[in-house]
Amino acid sequence: MTEAAAAGLEKGERGRTERKGRSGLANPSVTLRGEAALLLIVVMNSFGVVLMLHSGSGISAISSVPYGFSAVFPALSLGTWTYLFQGLLVLSLFIMRRRFVPQYLFSFVVGFVFGIFVDVHESWIELLPQTLPLRVLYFIVSYLCICFGIALSNRCRMPIVPTDLFPREASGILGVRYSVFKIAFDVSCLAITALLTFFCLGHIDGLGAGTILAAFTMGKVIGLMGDWMDRKVRFVSIFSEKDRTDGGQD
Repeated sequence: MTEAAAAGLEKGERGRTERKGRSGLANPSVTLRGEAALLLIVVMNSFGVVLMLHSGSGISAISSVPYGFSAVFPALSLGTWTYLFQGLLVLSLFIMRRRFVPQYLFSFVVGFVFGIFVDVHESWIELLPQTLPLRVLYFIVSYLCICFGIALSNRCRMPIVPTDLFPREASGILGVRYSVFKIAFDVSCLAITALLTFFCLGHIDGLGAGTILAAFTMGKVIGLMGDWMDRKVRFVSIFSEKDRTDGGQD
């Protein structure tokens, strides 16, 4: 199971945990703003993506396509290719829905800011030394940052980045089970990256041992972090407050 597929499955578990909370079986002691959490997610996960790449262990599936294009067409930065790719995903959802969906636009804005922070982190990351012990440390730190960020993004009640939004929405539109569609999406991203870099650069670039390790283990770690968050923290945001105003249940 890939990290993003696992994140989607873990989101369903979060929904069950929230229902338990409403019935009195769980009572988080701290309430935090989802807007502040979203800012942390964007900064932390963009850092995690760049640091994992700097470690030499490979890049995550959801960032592999932008990385592949940035390697083949370096005139545009990784951050620029990231929000171009995310924009294509959002446009695809509009076409599939055949109507304008405001939440998708919010998601693109989040993805755009994410891409900017990717470039910000890339501008200084080369200052970090690359001895073997430090590269191992970089992978561990980046791995934990991405896991924590995904678990947090599933709970902050704010728009999520398009690379997470697309498989969730597209699977519903097409009537395909989410886990099946998401695995296919991630495998397709890795295949596109492998083919693009192999035929254009003469070798496969950006995919490594860390890519494989993350794909098979991140889901479990994300679930553990999410369970801990559900016991300790509850999030509110302008979106959840709007739902209450419109008569929805928090």
